[in-house]
Amino acid sequence: MQTQRPVLKQVQKLKMTPQLYQAVRLMALPIQELKTTIEEELEKNPALQVDEDNTTDSLDSLPQRDKGLDEGDYFDHSSDSGYSRSEAEAASDSKRQFMEGALSQAESLQDHLLWQLVLQPISEDRRRIGELLIRNLDENGFHREPLEILVKEDWEKELIPPVLTLIQGFDPIGVCVKDIRESLLVQIALNPHPYPRAAEVVETHFEALEKRKYKEIQRAIKITEAELTRIIAFLRTLDPLPGRNYSREIPRYVIPDVQIRLHEGEFVIILNDEMIPVLGINPLFEQMSKDRNKGKEPGVRQFVTANLQNARWFIRSVAQRNQTLLKVCRAIVEFQRDFFLKGPKYLKPLTLKNIAGEIGVHEATVSRITSAKYVQTEWGIYALKHFFSNSIAGPGTTGSRYSKEGVKEIVREIIEQECGVKGLSDQKIVEILSNRGIRIARRTVAKYRGELDIESSYQRRRV
Repeated sequence: MQTQRPVLKQVQKLKMTPQLYQAVRLMALPIQELKTTIEEELEKNPALQVDEDNTTDSLDSLPQRDKGLDEGDYFDHSSDSGYSRSEAEAASDSKRQFMEGALSQAESLQDHLLWQLVLQPISEDRRRIGELLIRNLDENGFHREPLEILVKEDWEKELIPPVLTLIQGFDPIGVCVKDIRESLLVQIALNPHPYPRAAEVVETHFEALEKRKYKEIQRAIKITEAELTRIIAFLRTLDPLPGRNYSREIPRYVIPDVQIRLHEGEFVIILNDEMIPVLGINPLFEQMSKDRNKGKEPGVRQFVTANLQNARWFIRSVAQRNQTLLKVCRAIVEFQRDFFLKGPKYLKPLTLKNIAGEIGVHEATVSRITSAKYVQTEWGIYALKHFFSNSIAGPGTTGSRYSKEGVKEIVREIIEQECGVKGLSDQKIVEILSNRGIRIARRTVAKYRGELDIESSYQRRRV
């Protein structure tokens, strides 16, 4: 009969301490988020301080104006007894804050439509339905959710069609619709001078119109090529995404973490550390930790010791993050030397394992340090992940010398160099690549073309 009894066993395992978790997290942070994290740590830990900060210029460092009337108020000696300099400055600040607040936020599509809805002489029920419809629109002006789920009562559902028609006529015309096709139909219907049969083409042959199958449309509705060309020219004056003009999307700017440039035949790797302040230990905490003879309360000693340890660990973690980033970039330059010398199409196959083995770290560390980080090169700004690419079958038995990203650039180059009225088909591109020793399928070319945002040969055909 088996019995259970306690047994002592000694094992070794890695425990994820808060400090270790912090170091791992710092590895994955791009330079902008790292700067924010440093600012948060400075506020949280009084033992940490900034020894040097070149990221901002103080107003005190700017050249001062000449003394005299420039620094004063020309109206200080005015005969106007009701004038007060302090009140004038307060009024000026208030006006400036109001103007900055008014100009800093663009009007959204919903705000623009709601403002027009308020001006309409309609009942409160219809106004409420109109607000529901407008709040349901995405940035393109299309419905997010089906209209039938917005209201529950039957009498409310009966109000939707007339309110829908009202909003579709607001500026911009063609919003509050299901899709692009319906938006174009609304714009055609409200156009004072619509081209004949344009609505018929959109309503019954929209898919063929999207794929530019003009011959198919001609045969279906029995019109000449010249007339169809005029219809298409009219449709191009319409806006398929009318709500986009009121989009509040803020452009996302990329700040490279590293710069790689060629100088006198050698590659120079420069870490963008100008945005990161130089951190140090607060001298007061250093002195308090050394004064062991002075009687201090246990709580004070514990507070000083804990903050000093956290500060030193944070400084080491930031330094380790920067050193690892530089090591990875040096290894990438060695593996991808042809890319940095000749251009994007010479990118070679590269894996995380290759870099990890070169610098002696785990693949997970390479994955973290290259996450969401960018490098500035002679050929533009690239994500560090861009340099890791799968291999494509090449000639010979020694393995491939082509990467996926490199082949994509070659496909782009082939299409950009195509000549003649008819664009190169995907099959023709496959044959050209095969002559260069690159063997891929036609569907792979189509996939790469889609990733490059390049249209098909039929769509590239000159009209």
